[in-house]
Amino acid sequence: MKSRPADQLLLLDLASLDADIRAAEHARRNPEQAGRVQELLAQRQTMSSELTTLLGVRDDVKAELARLESDVALVEARVARDTARLSTSANAKEAQGLEHELASLAKRTSDLEDAELDLMERLEVADSAVSAQQDAIAAVNEEGARLSAAAKESVASATARGEAAQRDRAAIAARVPGDLLALYERLASRGVGVGLLRRKTCEGCHMVLSGNDLQTIRQAADDDVVMCPECGGILVRTEESGL
Repeated sequence: MKSRPADQLLLLDLASLDADIRAAEHARRNPEQAGRVQELLAQRQTMSSELTTLLGVRDDVKAELARLESDVALVEARVARDTARLSTSANAKEAQGLEHELASLAKRTSDLEDAELDLMERLEVADSAVSAQQDAIAAVNEEGARLSAAAKESVASATARGEAAQRDRAAIAARVPGDLLALYERLASRGVGVGLLRRKTCEGCHMVLSGNDLQTIRQAADDDVVMCPECGGILVRTEESGL
């Protein structure tokens, strides 16, 4: 194939833009914050499950405390009733029975108050654990929201870069002869499409060419489309090629 050296040089610009397009697409699909966001989502799920357990523990303590308070109220009512009866009783045997029951109720009240204090302490601990877990989840949510916003900005920036590179590529591709462009795109779809020959090295595959290969390339005309013997890409020759 024949093609002007100037047209072959355009392929290097195309290759550079194609690399920019690929990089932009990768950045668009894989923002750098994505990995951490996924970690935070998994962490929040675990923490939410733990919070559910802590809330269950707290609710159990509250329910137990409510039952205990109900028992205390019943005992207090019984004490008030027996005290009233004792103050008006003229029956010695009845009065003795009421005094005995009041003593038992006093012991019961003391036990209930001790249990109530213990439950209140447990409730304070449970409340503290729930509050700490909620604060931790809020911190995770805050970091996740910040990173998600940054990821959206990264995606938008990458999209803009990709679109700009696509426009530039279309403008350059329009200047490349159709047969040369088709050859480049076919080669690029399989591997290296084009490489600059600089100081006897193909910059497409970064291989130093042998003396025999260089001799063959020297014999080619300036408008010959030469292929790299190592990677098969189009070799663009300039004054820097070392021929």
